[in-house]
Amino acid sequence: MISVEQMAIVLNALPDPAFILSRSGKYVAVFGGRDERYYHDGSGLVGLFVQEMVEHEKACWFLEKIAEALDTRTLLIQEYELGIKEVNSEIEDGPTHPIWFEGRIQPLDFQIDDEDVVLWVASNITERHEMELKLRELSDTDKLTGLFNRRKLERNLIANYEEFKQQYLPMSVLMFDLDNLKKINDTFGHYVGDEVIMAIGHICRAELKPADVACRFGGDEFVIALSNLALEEALEFAALLYDSIKAYFGQFFSNDIASTVGVSIGVSAMLPTDHSYENVLKRADDALYQAKRSGKGKVITG
Repeated sequence: MISVEQMAIVLNALPDPAFILSRSGKYVAVFGGRDERYYHDGSGLVGLFVQEMVEHEKACWFLEKIAEALDTRTLLIQEYELGIKEVNSEIEDGPTHPIWFEGRIQPLDFQIDDEDVVLWVASNITERHEMELKLRELSDTDKLTGLFNRRKLERNLIANYEEFKQQYLPMSVLMFDLDNLKKINDTFGHYVGDEVIMAIGHICRAELKPADVACRFGGDEFVIALSNLALEEALEFAALLYDSIKAYFGQFFSNDIASTVGVSIGVSAMLPTDHSYENVLKRADDALYQAKRSGKGKVITG
């Protein structure tokens, strides 16, 4: 039979830190998690409260999860980020970058000092989380241009539509495509056509703000979602983008290519009568179609 001393050794040898926490947020006991590459030393937490150790909003979140586990009497599994700047401590050992954890919160069938308690096991999943972000980024990215793809754009437009409905934040959409790309492909080859398409990715990254989303919608068609821009401002941006594309082709491509390729742009802004993001996208598409039919190389609103 294992002794109390041996059990203490086993608990302290746990690779991940394990905390016994009371409903009020008190650290009753701390075990394991001694590897300084992945965890900070938590041995000094015993007797302190979560509210003393982390900033207010995060402390409220911890207390909420403790209460949820205790009230439902079920195991909770939660992923969360915790950075050293969020911790009210003079901790010097351990990682300095924010850590992503998977917390497993198990209610225990006994009380300590007349309080219900949980076992909270925190596993460092930072490497896994970063890998998941990289995989998601790859799945959201168009390989040829480095811009986002249609899947990412749709998620962004859904979020923008909700912000517009709830907070009345303006949002506009540009839809544009390259004029005469087929002629470029037929005359100079598809490799040159791909270079022209890749140039659009470079130009968009140079001109857009971090909050804006540019995507290759398909073939030589592109869409840009402009956050916090009303129609008039979006038209100004469209004119700037048009000039930047023409200037870039004039500088980095031969005269024959620069004089052949062009761009047509349709612009639309979200309206209170819109029922979904698809309404503003369709108006931008209709405006682009009008720009193409009326002679190409134009910016038209829809």
